[in-house]
Amino acid sequence: MPELRHFRYFVALAETLHFRRAAERLSIAQPALSQQLQQLERELGVRLVERTQRRVALTDAGVVFLERARATLAEASEAVRLTRLAGRGEVGHLGVGAVTSALYGIFPEVVRVFRERHRDVHLTLHELSGTEQTRALRSGRIQVSFLRPPVDETDIEVRTIEREPWVVALPTAHPFARKARVSVKSLEGEPFVTFPRELAPVLYDQLISMCQHAGFSPKIVQEAQMQTIISLVAAGIGIALVPATLQNLSRNGLIYKPLAGSTLKLDLAVAWRREDRSPLLKAFLEVVREVT
Repeated sequence: MPELRHFRYFVALAETLHFRRAAERLSIAQPALSQQLQQLERELGVRLVERTQRRVALTDAGVVFLERARATLAEASEAVRLTRLAGRGEVGHLGVGAVTSALYGIFPEVVRVFRERHRDVHLTLHELSGTEQTRALRSGRIQVSFLRPPVDETDIEVRTIEREPWVVALPTAHPFARKARVSVKSLEGEPFVTFPRELAPVLYDQLISMCQHAGFSPKIVQEAQMQTIISLVAAGIGIALVPATLQNLSRNGLIYKPLAGSTLKLDLAVAWRREDRSPLLKAFLEVVREVT
């Protein structure tokens, strides 16, 4: 099987049709070039050039081989380029997961900055519930995720990147819509629209804890996913305690109010497999660090 150097030597000769000039281009001795060409022809079992004292010409086989040799060298050069880019985390594929509430916070900005800097990287974005995140990381479906800690998995690295308050989402016709702030205690007896615990255990448990700390258990009238919760509140079905980043999700008939007093805060973290040392992941985490 010919080696890559044979392709380079032959292309140089075919483009100059002169052994001395080809040898000078390649920075090798002319006899060495002749020997390499003869070795290539023996490997292929055909003559590639016709040599006389006056000229060098390609045979029909040489014309065909020149086309494929150029293509092979171009592919080899591209392979080297892509390999170097991959080594710097500038090319490849990265699966990124996010809980729904993260999609309305810093997540879009992280993706925007990363895409601007790494245009050859293909990002696959997955909206996943908290319970799906670690499974997706372990299976390799995603390589990094934005989730709500804690994560009780020793093989998952977790870095908290943001702490955000809760707010209350109210129908605009609600009496509390005119208040500057709303206390959790004042929400006793209100119909709550909230997320199912199996989809968002951290958010659900913290909501219940805040209400119990205020001296009551919430009257949950409907469970739904995040965007649906906002629509149901706007329709007057009830009120909802939600992460503050959801204020970026607006609806007619809906208003958000900050909570009065000291309330719990929600952590947002970025997580990845502890054993993953890929340059691509490192590059993504660097963008996360800068943005946050």
